[in-house]
Amino acid sequence: MKRLLSALALILAATSVPAMAQMFQPGEDLTYRVSYLNITLGTIRTLVEPFTTLDGKRVAKVKVFINSHPNIPFVSLQSVYESWMDTSGTYSYKFNANTKTDDGWEFDQYVFDYPNKKIIMEKYRNKAKTSSKTIDLKRYYNDGSSLLFAARALLLSKKSYRLPTVIMEDTVGTVINFQGSRENVEIDAVSYPVKTVGFTGDANWTGIYGLSGRFEGWFSDDEARIPIKAKMKVYVGSVTIELQSWKRGSWQPPKAG
Repeated sequence: MKRLLSALALILAATSVPAMAQMFQPGEDLTYRVSYLNITLGTIRTLVEPFTTLDGKRVAKVKVFINSHPNIPFVSLQSVYESWMDTSGTYSYKFNANTKTDDGWEFDQYVFDYPNKKIIMEKYRNKAKTSSKTIDLKRYYNDGSSLLFAARALLLSKKSYRLPTVIMEDTVGTVINFQGSRENVEIDAVSYPVKTVGFTGDANWTGIYGLSGRFEGWFSDDEARIPIKAKMKVYVGSVTIELQSWKRGSWQPPKAG
């Protein structure tokens, strides 16, 4: 556990404390269009909820809503993810996933019990438990939702990390290379190029829609570090995820100079 804490300290040392404080802004509500060859496949919405308490610890709480487009044939997806994460944004304490299926709802819960070095994973279908397992925990882990905020926290570190991740009941790794490269990115939601910081990575796992492999991302080059655009590989090919609308106080995508 001492090594684990030392590794976390190194990660936190690479981040900007003021930026992390700006990152979790309760009420932040971001919606993204997911497209393939400019055909809308669906939307992803992230919502930062008020800070709360979990097992006596102050934690950040985030919800993610994933919905497929109703006009896309053979694909129907409706999921709601909830993540309780450390206020540093670099690891998770608990993750819930509700996914609509043909015959009801499927519920998954991961509890990261760091004091006892265990991850407890439970699966339910229509409120009836179908499976449960416990695995050893040797590191701080991210879930699929908290991974996004870990990337925001580490954006300016100019380092590469292999972030331990739990995806689809499996413990895997996500490699992200934070080069710190400044780039101007265009999105349909604004009429000007957006000032961003880019990075690349590798998802060494298979997630929703077959998400896997190489990916690229661009976050806003300001204290908010808002995800602006991403390119990822899924079953159908390379998809684009682009910021479509936002609510975050007076925040606007920073204009490239």
